[in-house]
Amino acid sequence: MNNDPVMLITGASSGIGEATARAAQKAGYRLVLSARSEDRLKQLQTELGGSERVMIARCDVQSMDDQQAMVDNAMATFGQIDAVFVNAGRGGEPGGFSGADHDVWKDMILTNIYGAGLTVQCCLPALRKSRGHLLLTGSAAGRVTIPGSMYSATKWAVSAIGYGVREELRGSGIRVTLVEPGMVDTPFFDESPANALKPDDIARAVMYAVAQPAHVDVNEILVRPTPPVE
Repeated sequence: MNNDPVMLITGASSGIGEATARAAQKAGYRLVLSARSEDRLKQLQTELGGSERVMIARCDVQSMDDQQAMVDNAMATFGQIDAVFVNAGRGGEPGGFSGADHDVWKDMILTNIYGAGLTVQCCLPALRKSRGHLLLTGSAAGRVTIPGSMYSATKWAVSAIGYGVREELRGSGIRVTLVEPGMVDTPFFDESPANALKPDDIARAVMYAVAQPAHVDVNEILVRPTPPVE
């Protein structure tokens, strides 16, 4: 019987999700990887140990049916979920509140907030059984006021989800960590931003949190790039 822990990651096909999947695999985790793009997930499954170690799920986080199927299949495949990284998200909103495309707003809000809530709701029964670890990708943008940014507003909401679910779960044995990156060089951007963190930097923060003993609950990790030398 395989007792290796299982980590479920949404938004796992690129960026922070992919980097965390690789770091978790090196740390001995079996993986449940989900994203909208199944082709990239299949490549990762092959690279990270095949179907015995990695389950993949094409999942639109805005769909309760997709999310519940992902969790049900994970439990049927591995019998447990020990850590959940609620990572799926999107940006992209030129124009600010005055001129942004409202359809972009709708998709972003449903992905970043509603989708995160659905992942939490679907995964909590499994985490209660394992007394596991729930991690959410917030943002430094969820700690400050950014003019005209609905993206920032969604990340304020993710922070509120993290705080709220931690209080709901108090006494359950489940740990809750809010991971808040500053600027990260991911497929979010058409051009690589200057002076940005790398996805691996955030993956290390995630793995730091999950590596702590059960009595240590790392509530928040705010990670920003070091300012450039003047």
